[in-house]
Amino acid sequence: MSELNNNSKLKDIKYSILDLAPIIVGGSATDTFQNTLDLAKHTERWGYHRYWLAEHHNMPGIASSATSILIGQVAVATSTIRVGSGGIMLPNHSPLVIAEQFGTLESLFPGRIDLGLGRAPGTDQRTMHALRRDHGGNGHDFPQQLSELRSYFSPIDSSRSNSVKAIPGEGLDIPIWLLGSSGFSAQLAAQLGLPFAFASHFSPENTLPALELYYNEFQPSEVLSEPYTMVAVNVIAADTQKEANRLATSMQQQFLNLVRNTPTKLQPPVENMDEIWNDFEKKALQQQLGSSIIGDRTKVKEKLEDFIANTKVNEVMINAQIYDQKARLRSFEIVSSLWTDL
Repeated sequence: MSELNNNSKLKDIKYSILDLAPIIVGGSATDTFQNTLDLAKHTERWGYHRYWLAEHHNMPGIASSATSILIGQVAVATSTIRVGSGGIMLPNHSPLVIAEQFGTLESLFPGRIDLGLGRAPGTDQRTMHALRRDHGGNGHDFPQQLSELRSYFSPIDSSRSNSVKAIPGEGLDIPIWLLGSSGFSAQLAAQLGLPFAFASHFSPENTLPALELYYNEFQPSEVLSEPYTMVAVNVIAADTQKEANRLATSMQQQFLNLVRNTPTKLQPPVENMDEIWNDFEKKALQQQLGSSIIGDRTKVKEKLEDFIANTKVNEVMINAQIYDQKARLRSFEIVSSLWTDL
């Protein structure tokens, strides 16, 4: 009999995936996309609820810059799992273009597409200018952009015959999520009665304050009658604690290179991070990666249940920056077994 039972805190929680589409040392974007499709097919069979991809630009180790295209490819390769963005960085784009892109995706894959939105650039200032050209769209007008975007999905209305329309897009029911790593989007999502997803995988210290803000200020809407939250968390699982610790050094190196402003492809694991980082860097990364769960099945179960109890989330979204594809698949398989064995 499994050690999990019907009293498990996991039993009422959906589990999903955030794929940052890592480009590994020695690999290419082509390899990354093959790995993404492979992972999506496996995780659909393992019962994961949704599969999200994130918009980043000018990042040597992340291949999901053309997020909408990659979402479409994942949806083609699967049949039931929800697929979406975690997220589209709306200030980088015209709201009409995003409405058309996701209207197209929803038309191709009805009932399977999510539109998660963020207000950060997902890149550096120089690349932001290359994307936006006019120096505008710094995130302060995000509420106005969001309102415009939502208007394009509004039901067909003859009184709007002379207005700009998103075709496809108009009249489609595409779930919109607000994403955040601080309180701004939490408050906005609460005011609008939208679901909220928090990036605990890189902003753990802000997780509980942002969720509390969302819960306290939530206003029921046509979309939701009560709050709905999802939190992204790093989970690296292996058959032994030692192996999980080793695999996690790839993620630690990735964040270390970001701290050093030397982003690179995802590095292979190492035996001893103390040979790479200094004491200050180690402390900084331990804080930034503080919510990460690294371990064997027993440890991961214990820590995930604690995390769910503390955050009161409806759904967890698992991120795993693992260099070796077989080890990456195994990690997601171990996590899924915590639910499938209930």
